[in-house]
Amino acid sequence: MGWFEAIVLGIVQGLTEFLPISSSAHISIIGQLFGNGDPGAAFTAIIQIGTETAVIVYFRHDIARIIKAWFLSLIGRIDRDDHDARMGWLVIIGSIPIVVLGLLLQNWIDTAFRNLWITVAMLAGFGLVIGIVDSLATHRRTLQDLTWKHGLLYGLAQSLALIPGVSRSGGTITAGLAMGYKREDATRYSFLLAIPAVMGAGLYQLYEALTGDAHAQVAWGPTIAAAVVAFIIGFIMIAWFLRFVSTHSFWPFVIYRIGLAAAVAVLLIVGVLDPLGATPTP
Repeated sequence: MGWFEAIVLGIVQGLTEFLPISSSAHISIIGQLFGNGDPGAAFTAIIQIGTETAVIVYFRHDIARIIKAWFLSLIGRIDRDDHDARMGWLVIIGSIPIVVLGLLLQNWIDTAFRNLWITVAMLAGFGLVIGIVDSLATHRRTLQDLTWKHGLLYGLAQSLALIPGVSRSGGTITAGLAMGYKREDATRYSFLLAIPAVMGAGLYQLYEALTGDAHAQVAWGPTIAAAVVAFIIGFIMIAWFLRFVSTHSFWPFVIYRIGLAAAVAVLLIVGVLDPLGATPTP
């Protein structure tokens, strides 16, 4: 992978990670358009460390408060029903499904799930789900109303993002809307819930690459550059997206997803893209 391609993919990662349009799908598609095949799950997971670092920096005060309250609740200094302490537990509980399923489905995630025909179906199909749920949602609950059951359901929805085209933020936010949460509150919890899962996946893939696993080797210079670019763009996108969802519906993203799905389907049919992300034969 060259430096220019890596920088472009870093920009794409930063622009798409927090929007309900599937960053992994965009990385796979655009990587192929460069003519080098699918960049792969390892590259995708590692540059996501950049965007999740942006989440940590952006929400650093909230995260520090939650961690402090969680630890104090463990030693009995504050009540476990304290909102911040409970949020810490809810993030942990909500992270369990994607960790378990991610380990169980590791081989599928790296291979079968990255088939672009599956991505096309998920972009269009789940896009319609997002739009319909958003239109029917009551938008009345806040994070103060978050329960253990809801936290687990958020986590199950997040695990759908193991399939490119669904979108991690799209899955969790849609689950929140279906349970009656306001758009901004569902989005905030989605960001916090992503930290353990996405950082964990990125660090795992980083370890795999560092230990010399042949299929997980990455071009370190370009990959690090892509992660840095993703961090910068991602930080800007967090602020923009939180403002956007407070006053707008998700239908613009639904329309975009359907349009992208149609475009990718055409490119697959005419042979410009390979369903399995193979590198074109010279």
